[in-house]
Amino acid sequence: MAMQLPSSRGKGRRTPMAEINVTPLVDVMLVLLIIFMVTAPLLTTGVPVNLPDSRAKGLEQEQEPVQLSLAADGSIYLGDTPVSEQALPEQLARIVGSQPTGAEPRQVMLRADTALDYGRVMRVMGELNRAGLNRVALVSTQGDAP
Repeated sequence: MAMQLPSSRGKGRRTPMAEINVTPLVDVMLVLLIIFMVTAPLLTTGVPVNLPDSRAKGLEQEQEPVQLSLAADGSIYLGDTPVSEQALPEQLARIVGSQPTGAEPRQVMLRADTALDYGRVMRVMGELNRAGLNRVALVSTQGDAP
């Protein structure tokens, strides 16, 4: 495709426009933005736990933390996988064993339902401590706590 330059012979001819029309690009980008805004909240999966409210701010992290959830019925989940209380020490030892030598222990995000007994949560925290996972953060929802 050749570009026609203006000449002295064709004074009434129109020259081709050399600008890029960005309107279709903006339309496509806005549609993608809307799609991602709608689907992003649906991507957060996990165990349904009724978390307590807290006024604390979120933590900044360098590596992916271990997600440990205690549901209202007392079941334990490591990530999204159910784990029995008897198998929990073995799973925690496997997590500690997979870390590089000399690295600081991984962060553990402990999510416990408000209906759980305090002793049950403390037993799980004791297993975390015994495995060497001492960086435990208790997860709550952000709100106005009394």
